[in-house]
Amino acid sequence: MLSVAEATQRILAPFRPLASEIVGLDRALGRVLAEPVTGRLDQPPADVTAMDGYAVRAADIATLPTRLRVAGSIAAGTFPQVALNAGEAMRIFTGGFLPAGADTVVIQENCDRDGDVVTVREGSNVPGQHVRRKGNDFRLGGTGVAAGRRLTARDVALAAAMNWPFLAVTRRPRVAILSTGDELQHPGEALGPAQIVASNGFGLAAIVTACGGEPHYLGIARDDLGALDRALASAAGTDLLVTTGGASVGEHDLIQQALIARGAAMDFWKIAMRPGKPVMFGELGAMPVLGLPGNPVSALVTATLFLKPAIERMLGLVAETTPAFARLGAAMKANDQRQDYLRAALAHNADGHLVATPFPQQDSAMLSLIARADCLIIRPPHAPAASAGDLSEILPLAGGCYSL
Repeated sequence: MLSVAEATQRILAPFRPLASEIVGLDRALGRVLAEPVTGRLDQPPADVTAMDGYAVRAADIATLPTRLRVAGSIAAGTFPQVALNAGEAMRIFTGGFLPAGADTVVIQENCDRDGDVVTVREGSNVPGQHVRRKGNDFRLGGTGVAAGRRLTARDVALAAAMNWPFLAVTRRPRVAILSTGDELQHPGEALGPAQIVASNGFGLAAIVTACGGEPHYLGIARDDLGALDRALASAAGTDLLVTTGGASVGEHDLIQQALIARGAAMDFWKIAMRPGKPVMFGELGAMPVLGLPGNPVSALVTATLFLKPAIERMLGLVAETTPAFARLGAAMKANDQRQDYLRAALAHNADGHLVATPFPQQDSAMLSLIARADCLIIRPPHAPAASAGDLSEILPLAGGCYSL
């Protein structure tokens, strides 16, 4: 059996970043930027006031209090047409452009107005007080968002401020998803005595969407080579085919036979991990094929480990290499030759340390537990027994393509 590390390396090897496409800002959230967003203007475009008050010359308020003639008024969105002379002030409102000659602002609370004369009682004579300088936020040509970043809501706002109505983003990977098995029925359909509700296709489609891909659910193919062949044909044109079920070596596990019959080259079909041992990988022409277990928990765990990074590589994202750790909330027995992924809840203890407590039951058919899990505790092959409080590597399960 392959190790998880070796399987990951072999699965990711054929994937490359996809081509880019242009989308409007309203559809940019969660997309991966293909070209950097740079400033198309200076912001602010000129020196502006950060407060309501009076634009003055710092030299004129070196001694306070002082009286200045009010030479005009400047609202946000208007550009002053006259310069400020010595001994003058101009009424100015937040966001208004400073007139030529002015170099500081005194806030209105520190001034008394009497007709066309304002008395400045308090204020600093250091130039630049309450002034936002030209280009203080960003400059023309300066990089605001680097290529290869998954766009957050903050990035979209910055791109809009930089005057970009459209952005170049990596095309979403198209992922075909095929469930297999005579026993499966879709949610809401009548169930026979030997049938179960098919959850994998919908769970995997949600994972694809959360990772930034475009799922294409092909439905359920029965355990029949003809049905499987027709279903496989419908995956043409996608960037990746993901199957669930039938990846083992039983006489009813036919997906590998159907793939080989269509000319697929299979790489491997077994990994030393728990849950998720029957994982297969190969290529059908130019299309990679990832076969996941039919067991619902195993399918979700292996999708997290292998499908998620494959999508991220197609999006051009840099893989996260910094491991996460937490203290164990319970003792762990020594492990065998398979790498374990234990569903666990995360919480902080009284000392503020992050603690991962594995659920007492780790049955790989219990979807309710993985739905409640915050992370997976990773136990390497042949790991020695561990005590509560020991540090362990974890795989957090939170996150997705939409972010503030």
